[in-house]
Amino acid sequence: MTTHLAAPATETLSALDILLWAAVPYLSIATFVVGHVWRYRYDKFGWTTRSSQLYENRLLRLGSPLFHYGILLVVLGHVGGLLIPKTWTEAVGISENAYHAIAVGLGAVAGAATLTGAAILVYRRRTVGPVFSATTRNDKIMYVLLIGTIVLGLGTTVLGNLTGHPHDYRETVSPWFRSIFTFQPDPALMTLAPIGFQLHVLAAWALFAFWPFSRLVHVFSFPLGYLARPYIVYRSRDTGLGTHAPRRGWEPTGSTPDTR
Repeated sequence: MTTHLAAPATETLSALDILLWAAVPYLSIATFVVGHVWRYRYDKFGWTTRSSQLYENRLLRLGSPLFHYGILLVVLGHVGGLLIPKTWTEAVGISENAYHAIAVGLGAVAGAATLTGAAILVYRRRTVGPVFSATTRNDKIMYVLLIGTIVLGLGTTVLGNLTGHPHDYRETVSPWFRSIFTFQPDPALMTLAPIGFQLHVLAAWALFAFWPFSRLVHVFSFPLGYLARPYIVYRSRDTGLGTHAPRRGWEPTGSTPDTR
């Protein structure tokens, strides 16, 4: 049986509640958007993930797919859980128990894969000398925010299910999140969420605010130029091809030596 929570009246909200659940989201979103515009205009050459594949490839081939496919599933799960109202899933015949089982099962697998991949990548950065030397302070902050956000979300979900009292975030966090984008923020809803969910949300807003100034900008990189670029023409230096003889110089390898 679903228990519906009653949000406190707006008059009873503290200034801190309004700051955290109404002001911080808009500040983070503004920083995210403006920061990407600024980065694209003034730091196009820095718009890269700064690949370290040349330094080490064995651990990268293991950790990178785990992390990237895992985080993709995590993002898709959040999109479905936050943007799709409960009434919509119930209208198409998906019960709350079925939705909960699917969300927890896939979320646990995706979160475990993401954390495992992140752990391998962090271990690689710490133990492989050239990769560690190429790691900046900015990278370290990014890893702390990214992994911290994932750990808080996964830990809160797992802990709630282990104790047998999972919180129905689709009655608090989800409608609050949607209210942000309809410009009718309802911070009272977030005051009903457990502290774990609140910390997870705040960590996510901090990550989004830092995003434009980190290597995470490569998420929005698309090689569209490759579709229209001209072919690369390779020209042979074989003396039998072309109309111009090569300039005098060293004889080609394997040529017959002069015995005169």
